[in-house]
Amino acid sequence: MAKRKVYLIAVLPDGYVKTIGPTALDLTHYWRIVAVLANGKTEVFWGHSKSLAEAKRTKTLAVDAAATRGWKSHAVDIVELVRSDTPDAG
Repeated sequence: MAKRKVYLIAVLPDGYVKTIGPTALDLTHYWRIVAVLANGKTEVFWGHSKSLAEAKRTKTLAVDAAATRGWKSHAVDIVELVRSDTPDAG
């Protein structure tokens, strides 16, 4: 029997809402890195993970990337994904 598909919704501290799905994957957390580049431009990297521990490793990777790529600064947000039957955040 196939797993039931749901939508996974992440609401970040700045109010941004990311909807993933429909999916049957067992994802628990969403992460986002906002990097300010040396030239002042901004790049955003994002992903999702199957555990909080896996998502937290993103912080370490961001520090390494900042040094390698010469970012002026960066911010990492990690939030828990909420399961929903509809793609609406509310």
